[in-house]
Amino acid sequence: MIRPILGLVLAPLIVLHGVAMAADPPKLLTWPDLKGRARPAPSHSIRYGADPLQTVDLWLPKGKGRHPVVVMVHGGCWQSEIADRTLMDWIADDLARHGVAVWNIDYRGVDRPGGGYPGTFQDAAAATDRLREAADAYNLDLTRVVAVGHSAGGHLALWLAGRGRLPQGSPLRTARPLRIDHVISLGGLPDLAATEASPDNGCGTEVVRRLTGDRADRFSDTSVPALLPLGVPQDLVNGREDRIIPYRLATGYVEQARAAGDHVTLHTVPATGHVELIAPETAAWATTRALVLKALRR
Repeated sequence: MIRPILGLVLAPLIVLHGVAMAADPPKLLTWPDLKGRARPAPSHSIRYGADPLQTVDLWLPKGKGRHPVVVMVHGGCWQSEIADRTLMDWIADDLARHGVAVWNIDYRGVDRPGGGYPGTFQDAAAATDRLREAADAYNLDLTRVVAVGHSAGGHLALWLAGRGRLPQGSPLRTARPLRIDHVISLGGLPDLAATEASPDNGCGTEVVRRLTGDRADRFSDTSVPALLPLGVPQDLVNGREDRIIPYRLATGYVEQARAAGDHVTLHTVPATGHVELIAPETAAWATTRALVLKALRR
């Protein structure tokens, strides 16, 4: 699904009777492991534009509400050919079973007409702001909204929280962006400059220019560090064995965000790769679910 990373992986060592031996590496989930299982269905699908990808799936818990809300953002290297919102179906269903409504947005990737800069960002913003119009119809509580994004969606989730700090004159600015109160990034790519400088990341480097546009100061309104401080709590959940997103992209962003004054926590989950972050049975998702429920607690 995402191009493989080539390279050597050094297995940890264990000592048995005084002899050092390579421990078996953890067996990590693959994309077929996730996508091959039975797929749950959302409660509603809501259009916010003419393109089929300009759609949001709403997952509602049982009961009348008002339901707390997670804005969910899928990854896939900002490319619709790689992934769409349905990649998040299993964790969206899990949150709904735990009493949380999920606003699972889609957007045109850089590989679709209208995607790239500024379209991918404008889609993510429009899909998120559409939540305000849906709140009364579906009995949703917007007094505290948490954004959860995976991989490239982690970048967009953080960017959504920082929209109020977009520079004047940017075509990505809107008059009244929906307030995001807390962000949880799962194996995300918040720093686009660092991503572009990292050929070992699973998305490659060329995609970043397609996302930001070939223009001067192209990171000023697209890369999250340029918008710091976001002014909201942020949690990063990363797998220590993630071979798609280099771990330093998490630690590097945490340093920048803390230096800017934001409250950011990095949660490192052992024996975890990239797919485990959005599989509902894993320790990584249990960590994220607990963070979501805590963030939504009044």
